Amino acid sequence: MAVQRIKLLGVPVDILPPQDMETEILELLAKPGTKQIVFLSVWDLLRARRRGDYGQCVRDADLVLPVSKSILRGARFLKQDVPVRYNQFTAVISILSVLENHYKSLYLLGGRKKSLMAAERNVRSTFPGLQIVGRYVGYYPKAVENDIVQAIFKASPSLALVSDGIREKDCWSYTRRNRFSSSIFLYYRDGIGIFSERIKRVKEKTFERGLEIWSEILHNPLKLFLIFPYIYYIVCLLWYKLFKRNDAD
Repeated sequence: MAVQRIKLLGVPVDILPPQDMETEILELLAKPGTKQIVFLSVWDLLRARRRGDYGQCVRDADLVLPVSKSILRGARFLKQDVPVRYNQFTAVISILSVLENHYKSLYLLGGRKKSLMAAERNVRSTFPGLQIVGRYVGYYPKAVENDIVQAIFKASPSLALVSDGIREKDCWSYTRRNRFSSSIFLYYRDGIGIFSERIKRVKEKTFERGLEIWSEILHNPLKLFLIFPYIYYIVCLLWYKLFKRNDAD
């Protein structure tokens, strides 16, 4: 396995060098059953420390990729091996490229109808060798959920990309994992929006500097209050550091 797993504040975080992405995806595809890739922000990490479906989802995920610079700083502060930070859009493009190169398939779930159709067209034109075996909109009525699950089960896509409009986010596939066959599931909230060109993705320079939170605050000023959970994160790191807690369990 190309992946090394550490635990930060008790939450698993994987170290996957970008050059090993193809090997890891192919190994996941070869594994039986439902698999899951999770993009983990520092806010997600704090949420995963609590008991509940999300925490269990992250602990059971096959691949946990950090997307926040604060996670890297935390690992460095606790003198652990430092993970590679992933831009979600770039990671998804890399995964789709691997799937296309190996003639694999994709299912799109999420977004409004117009965005979903535009996203599908753009994905088809960008990855012509990738087979799209199905799609369904987000924000759907509860009554049709069984039909969606059955459709994904029958299509058995290599990857199901889950996006906006799926209320349970990462937990949607996790809580239904026994109802699917052998697909990889990945929740990326802005996936359909970006592929449909409805949403602009974060600029690479902004991401590299770790400043993407400011663009989120511009769209939603209430995110300024994230300063409080961030302070809690710092306190947790200090506690672990001072008491030299073994974080390998």
